[in-house]
Amino acid sequence: MGDRQAGREWGRWSAVVLFAAAMAWMEAAAVVYLRLLVGRVDPYQADPLPMPGFLGRTELLREAATIIMLAAVGWLAGRGWRRKLGYFLIAFGVWDILYYVFLAAIGGWPRSVLDWDVLFLLPLPWWGPVIAPASIAVLMIAGGTLATQFNGIGCPIWPRSWAWLANGVGNGLALYAFMSDAIKALPRGAAAVRAVLPVTFRWPLFAVGLVLIAVPIFDMAGQIRRARRPDPIISEVS
Repeated sequence: MGDRQAGREWGRWSAVVLFAAAMAWMEAAAVVYLRLLVGRVDPYQADPLPMPGFLGRTELLREAATIIMLAAVGWLAGRGWRRKLGYFLIAFGVWDILYYVFLAAIGGWPRSVLDWDVLFLLPLPWWGPVIAPASIAVLMIAGGTLATQFNGIGCPIWPRSWAWLANGVGNGLALYAFMSDAIKALPRGAAAVRAVLPVTFRWPLFAVGLVLIAVPIFDMAGQIRRARRPDPIISEVS
């Protein structure tokens, strides 16, 4: 990757980070308003969406719109589907981390990274300590940065199929750790799902999932290291 092209890519990276930071502030402010409206700044309470029907539907659509906006900025920033996905991962990771930072700054919650949050409501409520999604967000930023900034140093840098397989398994384990209580309550109906309030987090399961999620990052880092290693034949000739 030439110096000029590398500069442009880092400029795009900075713009995506700035967008995600601004969006995180807007999201945090909106969530504080909503939680004050329903009287629960601390979300660790049963029935994570205690709103009238139209407001509940609006909140669910707001969550979906958030993902669409993050995907759109990744699509606009990247050239080629690999960089588009990479910039989406960066945007999502930065937004997720700064969202909690700004929540604490605006509303005084979370008080620590171990406070529980309802992370998403689609398709079922996701519950977990703040540090759990934040740790995944760090990996998203790292993976997205490797995919967007080091994808032209002599050969394409991209996780191989076995790394993606490990990542998929890891994501499945993490999702189950977040939604396991809601999944168990699902046969008893929607009211039972809303009443779920987990008391323990599946840390061993999540830890294994987190390591597997990181496999593509290790794979790309290894590819970059090998691509930058001097060719022994050329070194001997020179």
